[in-house]
Amino acid sequence: MAAHDVAYNPQEIEPQVQRHWDEQQTFRASEDQGKEKYYCLVMFPYPSGRLHMGHVRNYTIGDVIARFQRLQGKNVLNPIGWDAFGLPAENAALKNHAQPSDWTYSNIAYMKEQLKSLGLSYDWSREVATCDPDYYKWEQRFFAELYRKGLVYKKVSTVNWCPTDGTVLANEQVVEGRCWRCDTPVEQREIPQWYLKITDYAEELLRDLDQLEGWPERVRTMQRNWIGRSEGLEITFAIEGAEDKVTVYTTRPDTFMGVTFMAISAKHPLAVRACEGNPELAAFCKECITHKFAEADLETMEKKGMPTGLFAIHPLNGRRVPLIVANFVVMDYGTGAVMAVPAHDQRDYEFAHKYGLDIVPVIRPTEGGEPDLSAAAFTEHGILFNSGDFDGLDFGQAFNAIADRLVGMGIAQRKVNYRLRDWCISRQRFWGAPIPMVTIDGTGEVVPELPESMPVKLPTDVTINGVVSPLKTDESWYRTEINGQAATRETDTFDTFMESSWYYARYCSPRDERGMVDPSAADYWLPVDQYIGGIEHAVLHLLYARFFFKLMRDAGMVHGDEPFKRLLCQGMVLADAFYYLNEKGGRVWVSPLKAEVTRDERGNIVSAVDDEGHELRHEGMIKMSKSKNNGIDPEDMVRLYGADTVRLFMMFASPAELTLEWRQSGVEGAQRFLRRLYREVQEHVAKGACAPLDRAALSADQRKLRHALHQTIVKVTDDLARRQTFNTAIASIMELLNEAARQKDDGAQWQAIRHEIYNAVVVMLYPIVPHICFRLWQDLGNTGDIDHDASWPVADPEALKALEILIVVQVNGKVRARLTVEPGTPEEQIKALALADPEVVRFMAGKALRKFIYVKDRLANLVVG
Repeated sequence: MAAHDVAYNPQEIEPQVQRHWDEQQTFRASEDQGKEKYYCLVMFPYPSGRLHMGHVRNYTIGDVIARFQRLQGKNVLNPIGWDAFGLPAENAALKNHAQPSDWTYSNIAYMKEQLKSLGLSYDWSREVATCDPDYYKWEQRFFAELYRKGLVYKKVSTVNWCPTDGTVLANEQVVEGRCWRCDTPVEQREIPQWYLKITDYAEELLRDLDQLEGWPERVRTMQRNWIGRSEGLEITFAIEGAEDKVTVYTTRPDTFMGVTFMAISAKHPLAVRACEGNPELAAFCKECITHKFAEADLETMEKKGMPTGLFAIHPLNGRRVPLIVANFVVMDYGTGAVMAVPAHDQRDYEFAHKYGLDIVPVIRPTEGGEPDLSAAAFTEHGILFNSGDFDGLDFGQAFNAIADRLVGMGIAQRKVNYRLRDWCISRQRFWGAPIPMVTIDGTGEVVPELPESMPVKLPTDVTINGVVSPLKTDESWYRTEINGQAATRETDTFDTFMESSWYYARYCSPRDERGMVDPSAADYWLPVDQYIGGIEHAVLHLLYARFFFKLMRDAGMVHGDEPFKRLLCQGMVLADAFYYLNEKGGRVWVSPLKAEVTRDERGNIVSAVDDEGHELRHEGMIKMSKSKNNGIDPEDMVRLYGADTVRLFMMFASPAELTLEWRQSGVEGAQRFLRRLYREVQEHVAKGACAPLDRAALSADQRKLRHALHQTIVKVTDDLARRQTFNTAIASIMELLNEAARQKDDGAQWQAIRHEIYNAVVVMLYPIVPHICFRLWQDLGNTGDIDHDASWPVADPEALKALEILIVVQVNGKVRARLTVEPGTPEEQIKALALADPEVVRFMAGKALRKFIYVKDRLANLVVG
């Protein structure tokens, strides 16, 4: 064993260890059929320029899992790359008069060094950047293959248009009617768009969620709701005085006899016709079409409507049902028309009250009585009334009876519907992978680019003006030939979710030039054993990635049904936000690192001032953001405290899936712990080599300490492997070290036990704080290095056995005393201890012992009389 200075110096240790990892290529992975594989993957970052603390938390969690699994003897793949396309690069190019590619690759280089400074165990040989033509050419070829299979189509459609970004947004990217990036009100436009038929896989995407037992139920529920499978009836109504028809879909045929109006989209053909000669209706329809709302917003927006003057005829009771244009009906969802039953649907109820429409109840509560419609609709299932032949039927009976009647009349069909819509993958911007389609001059035929023409590369010298994509103005780029025929290239680019939907598969063979994925490498590594990322990706990225995996499977590239076995969604990182008011009353935000804070006994902030003497106001503990100057720069923290301290704080301050509150005092506490660990190990090592542990000669206190060690090994192993409660694992190790520190004896046996403890602790902490543990493991006299030559500690069954047990003592069947003894204490000794116990003596006063009954290591019963 070789001791170092007892003062912990991460600025000296960490660069040395990182150089060792780089030189030895310690974390480079390759297929090894004789070894169990483990594929750990963190959602790759967008190269924005600098890491933030959310990144650090995310990547540290992934690194802890990867290192832990490597210590289990598994062949670990832990790759990293860059989700490098996207609008921020165009905005930066516009602002700085630069090329998007230059900005992106410069950021990648900088952020790569930041990641390395955190000591993350990535296999950098597999690094990919999605803006690299060698990456997206496979995506382009695959898209062409999907087009030939009929899974791609182009149509003119109404899209969510962000006028600020100048691009189309997916429905999921519209939040409360505004762009998710820039908060601009979203408009509707009609333009040609490319789509992937994700709806062809809707049932499989829904069904296979049941396979994902390692996913949070919250995420699975969000995807189930987004896919939105429903069973119902598609019903066609005749229009009074016309040959036109209107079709609706309903999941509540039992309420059919209560239909009193029909809401239709402003873009429905009947609405378009009704607008002719009706300028007021035409203006209302234009308003509905111009203002776009995401589907979630339809529930909360103000409901507006205007009559068309048209009526549908109810096929069973002959009622004239007015057709009303409503702003909450979307043409692209379902049929563009909705049958309204205001007595039994809350939205219809509110709309009917607003516009004075009939409300006819047809469902009463199962327990009897009339439905109470005084304040709200009655939306529960119940028993039919006011429904003619169907009176008295319950929901299931009525569903089938009414469905059978309407189907028999030839005006309805049973149908399964999905809320999920096909994936619009067109984007009207430059910095994305070009869509590899061309239109032949003269014929107008649209065909894929030839394989040998791929990748279809972006031009490298462009001017970003923030108004129109350079691809649309660069004739030398969009004019091309295919098979000798002049043609025009598609100038839209792929949605960036395309690149992130298959990158996990490319990591298996990132340099393979034979195809998108090497099937043998994919068979070895896939599926991903552990995936880590934010809950915000529950619907978008995770659904698209599952879809893409099934597409690749059906193309013979991969096997299985799902790409990710286990999913961990980490919580956000929050920090205190402080500000003071300037002379004009405006807020000036001050970094929490510059705030001198006074707290009460409960830890609440009482007052704060900055280093310039401004009295600060506390906005609260909120998400870190540049605008409120409460972001903590990871680079600064690593420089001040070291990567291990930052990693330890991140893993200890909160359970991984919950919000983490950044506290500088917590960071300082983490470093104090590491300094203490380093000092204690150095002091132990300085005492020289330890004699072997003589387990047979251990004292009771020594057995107790070893028992605590091996209990800790069991708990930490379970915390990291199964429960993924990293904070409780750290807490257990800290408690073990505290217990060891309470023993001051320096005898040989004690030294041997401490040596066993420090060796185990260093290995158990290694996934969390790898630099210091790399050094301490060698200092403890181990040969080689911890990355290759250490293995996870295994609990000693003998040490785990209980040191003391509790014997319940009864007198004539009633508990009178309890004895604490060692396991296996002889019966005669138990009897003597029981008879000597003061409480037993009291209850035996004047009585003779007639019988002694002993259940080993559990109970003693004295029968007296």
